[in-house]
Formats: sequence, structure tokens, C-alpha cells
Amino acid sequence: MSARAGIVVTGTEVLTGRVADRNGPWLAEQLRLAGVDVAHIVVVGDRPQDLRAALAFLADTGVDVIITSGGLGPTADDLTAAVVADFQGRPPVLDPGLEQQIATIIARLSAGRGWQLAPAATAAATRKQALVPDGAGVLPPVGTAPGLVVPPADGRTGPPVIVLPGPPAELQPMWPAALDHPAVEQALAGRAELRQRTIRLWGTPESELAATLRENAARLTDLEITTCLSGGELEIVTRFGPAAETAFDAFAAVVQTTYPDTLFSADGRTVDDIVADALLAQGLTIATAESCTAGLLAARLTERPGSSAYVLGGFVTYANQAKHDMVGVPLDLIDRVGAVSAEVAEAMATGARDRVGTDLGVGITGVAGPGGGTEDKPVGLVHLCVVGPGKTVARRIRVPGSRADVRNRSVVVAMHLLRELLAP
Repeated sequence: MSARAGIVVTGTEVLTGRVADRNGPWLAEQLRLAGVDVAHIVVVGDRPQDLRAALAFLADTGVDVIITSGGLGPTADDLTAAVVADFQGRPPVLDPGLEQQIATIIARLSAGRGWQLAPAATAAATRKQALVPDGAGVLPPVGTAPGLVVPPADGRTGPPVIVLPGPPAELQPMWPAALDHPAVEQALAGRAELRQRTIRLWGTPESELAATLRENAARLTDLEITTCLSGGELEIVTRFGPAAETAFDAFAAVVQTTYPDTLFSADGRTVDDIVADALLAQGLTIATAESCTAGLLAARLTERPGSSAYVLGGFVTYANQAKHDMVGVPLDLIDRVGAVSAEVAEAMATGARDRVGTDLGVGITGVAGPGGGTEDKPVGLVHLCVVGPGKTVARRIRVPGSRADVRNRSVVVAMHLLRELLAP
């Protein structure tokens, strides 16, 4: 069995959902790359008793190392270092060299940003961040907060605790030094390569895949397979050791044979990757005209660096007059069939393509809700169209859920229509 880790994400803002947890998933992937499996990710608020309980829970599960993120700042609610010190039986001791290092960082930041800091308060905050559990390793600060590697005190058993800051921009650069610390290397001596492969389907119900997994259960014993259905895409993630590579290849072949029409990514690439790669490989350009999605598709197409090579422009044509003025949709067409129609979606796609001078055009028009629907055109009805050289792909969908659900799912469908049109 590979070495295992537990992660504690601290912060009431994360616990209550005001801030999304970016550290837990990032650390989990970095640990996998290092051959360490993650047993648990625990999120706790800024309460010392809850953090201590989380540490005790993870230690009792037998993990080889515990990682915490957050709670290393200068304010009163930043208590992670003190709680970990007490948990590991190592009382905090002031590190004068670290105190001077933090003071220098603060002075540089203050000068660069024009801060006016009260000397006494700044000195107290600096001193707080320079308190290090006796015998712990110090990871040099990226911001003002140092990281720590805190092994249990002599005579105690349990895993070392890696204490990292909360901001991802500080935590991530500090990670290599944490992993290379001697106490961590010793704790993770049993780590082994943990491979991960992803297969993606579009339009296959999760129940069908579940039946396939049951039918082949005897051949999958060395594979850890998880599935996730999101936005119509079915993601299959398989984790395994090197010895099970052949078993995975056999499983991938089963999926390929069983779902040839819905398998769109056998190598883990996302639909965004596939569309971008196809546009670049074929030397094609694209423009968009969006109504209910109001630019979300254009934003998604331009998330990748270098997307200016193929995305030349886009239009948000929310009002009927804007559809006419900006991309040339005839007003009499809108009067005859309505703005939410297959004909208008195609006219928007063609108009965007013609106005910008691209190879491909995309049109999206629908009723995102929560109001505005009718019996004939209910909330969630969306028409999409992709027009390309000698080929047109269109789709009518009805999306349940909130306004955000309708808009986001429409963008996913548009990406898959682009993938379909660009397929060789």
C-alpha cells in the first residue's frame, strides 16, 4: 500500500463557503504525483478545538503525514501554528533570525505599497509569526508567514505535521521544500507510484456505465475507478499502481468497445483542449454571437493562452434589435419565429462569422429564466448552432435548474457541437 496523507484546510471563510477551497484539491494532486494517497480532507473553521480534533482524527486513521493550510497570519484568529505545536508536544519558541526575516519582508512590502503601519502592532504581529514549535523545521516564507514541519516530540508517536499558509500563491511555491524535509521524507518512505488516467464520455448515463463496471468487476480488482457526471459529461478517473497498467488497458478497451459513439476523450483531454487543438491544427478561426449566455462561451474559448490565434471576436446580442444591428439577424425572421428558435440561432452564427470574417460561427439563443418562459418556449429552452465551412451542426436543448444551470450547460453543449463539427 502506498503512503497516505491527511489534509486539514482551515478557515471559517472556507468552511462557510465564502471562499472556495483551492488548497485541498491542489495538495491532493501533488501528493498523488509524489506517490502518496490522500485518506481524508477535513475543513474546519478558525476554532482551536476543532482544529485539534481534526488533527487527532487524522492521526488515529494511521496516515503517514498531516498537512494543514491556513491560519498562519498575524491576527488573533490565526492559531494553526500554536495548536499544532501543542498537539505535537513542542512548545513555541521565538526564532530571532526568522523574526528579522519577516520584519524585512514587511518593511519591503510596506515601502512598495505605501502602507502606514503602527510600529508596536507590527512588531507584535511579526513576533507572533516567528514563534516556532521547539525542534520544528522552518520553511522560508513566500509572503510573511513561514511554513513549518512539526514532528511529534521525543517519546511521542504519530505523523509529522506540515503547516502551510492559506493563500495558494504562498502555499504552492513552499510545497517542494516541505516534501523534501527529512522528517517528511522519512515518514513517506513507503510511497509508491500512483498512476491516474481519465476517460471522458458525452451523453452516456451513469447508470449504463455502472452496469458495465458490474459486468467486468472481476477484471477491475486492482483498479480504483470513480465516476462523476457533470454538465452531461461522464468523467471516469482510474487510479492504480504500475503493476495494474495491463488491467487498466483492458478496462479502457472495454469502454472504447462499449461506448464508441459517446467516448470523446480516451487520453484525458477536456473538450476545451480538443476544440482548441483542432482549431489550431486545422488553421481555423471562430466568432461567437450569444444571447442567453451573454459572452460565457467566448470567455471559455479564450481561457487558454494563445487563444487569440483562433478566437477573433464575439457579440453579446441580448436584445432583438442588437441581434439585427450587430450580426444582421432579419427582424422579420425574429417576428415570424421568435428570438428563441433554430432559425435565429443559425442566423446569429452565420452573422457572427460573416461580420468578423472567420471560418466558424456560433449562435446561442434561449430562455435562461427564472422568468420569461412561455408554454411554447419554456424556461430552459436553448437553441444552438455552429456554422463552418460546408457544415452546420445545430441542437435544441431543454435544461432544468437555475439560471446559472441553463447558461453553463448551454456553453458545454456549444463546446461539444464545436468538437463534433471539427472532428475529422
